[in-house]
Amino acid sequence: MKLNIQNTVLRITAGHPSQFPNSPLPQIALAGRSNVGKSSLINTLLERKALARVSSEPGKTITVNFYEVDQKLFIVDLPGYGYAKRSASDKKRWSALTDGYFTQNKNIDKLKLVIQLVDCKVGPTADDVTMLDWLRASNLPHIVVYTKTDKLSKTALQKRIEELNQLEVLSSAIATIPFSATTKLGKNEVWKEILSHSNL
Repeated sequence: MKLNIQNTVLRITAGHPSQFPNSPLPQIALAGRSNVGKSSLINTLLERKALARVSSEPGKTITVNFYEVDQKLFIVDLPGYGYAKRSASDKKRWSALTDGYFTQNKNIDKLKLVIQLVDCKVGPTADDVTMLDWLRASNLPHIVVYTKTDKLSKTALQKRIEELNQLEVLSSAIATIPFSATTKLGKNEVWKEILSHSNL
């Protein structure tokens, strides 16, 4: 790997598009519903236990977090969506902030890849489908990472992945990668996509 992942810092926690960094670094954005495992994926990729905090209350955080990796790359954690208990005002803030990342990001041309997380057992929710449809319509390169694969047996997992890969909504994804923060399954494959799209 051409990155020193130990040299990673949470550079910016943005609650408004005006706080997004004005930087030439490539950006890799992570999207998914609340509690799908974005923080666990970030911590696994960057080999940290608590760089990205796993919230005890899903949907609590409504910020866009920019993790700067070795001064060469931003991993961008978008706020989780679809949490039923979130208030209407919070949902409005989430929508505005996430939309703002894609529409008011001064360096949107630096967005090289969106990593869409989908719970392997649950499959794409209605909100996931909306997001995936939007990514496809916007021609944004994206991969789908199936999280929490350790919750299924090896045989059940293989069958489930085959089922998911046949879904039309996932057909525009460049790749689908089974992942587990517990077993580290898929970690290297996700990094391969990140580095490839970032030209690193």
